[in-house]
Amino acid sequence: MAHIVLLGDSIFDNAPYVPAGTEVQARLQSLLEGSHRVSLLARDGAVLADMLEQVARLPSLPQAADWLVVSCGGNDVLGLVGAMQSRVGSVIEAASLLADWQTGFRRDYRRMLNVVLSRRRPVAVATIYDGVPGLEPGLRTALAPFNDVILREAVAHRLPVLDLRLVCGEAGDYSTVSPIEPSAQGGAKIAAVIAQLVREQDPAAPRTVVYGGASS
Repeated sequence: MAHIVLLGDSIFDNAPYVPAGTEVQARLQSLLEGSHRVSLLARDGAVLADMLEQVARLPSLPQAADWLVVSCGGNDVLGLVGAMQSRVGSVIEAASLLADWQTGFRRDYRRMLNVVLSRRRPVAVATIYDGVPGLEPGLRTALAPFNDVILREAVAHRLPVLDLRLVCGEAGDYSTVSPIEPSAQGGAKIAAVIAQLVREQDPAAPRTVVYGGASS
């Protein structure tokens, strides 16, 4: 029996935004039935710096993790949205600001990932989705540099990737309670792609595979 541990933020800890029993953890446990255990350490509102505390809780779980699945960083980017509304004099100036923010995000993401990898368990990471209803095209484009960091780090460490941009591509994938959170529909898609990862990826043979087809 494999043990899947979900780390990060409300992408996995979406129970407050969906009907009971349709949250990501419950959906994933249902898909995997009794053959696997799913534990939730992710917490709504968590940022990259909070991952140290989540990882510290791993030894308290009833068994060692066979997969650590991480979705974190979206709230760090969310904290920059106000600054992204600032006026600039040119496209180059705007790109320079994005580059500065990307540098800070890369530093924090690497620090987080090193903490997770220090547990010496198989790890998968998720991108930040960009299909939130009403998201301005400019903000959607501004997410790309941060997802570039996640993808590059995944490749550097030979980690599989859950590309949530592909998984949650419909308006119905986002909660009506809070549009930046996964809905029951979105949570089901996220759970399905994690289940696909668990079934198809050999944890003993590290390699980067991008999973996202569960949304089709």
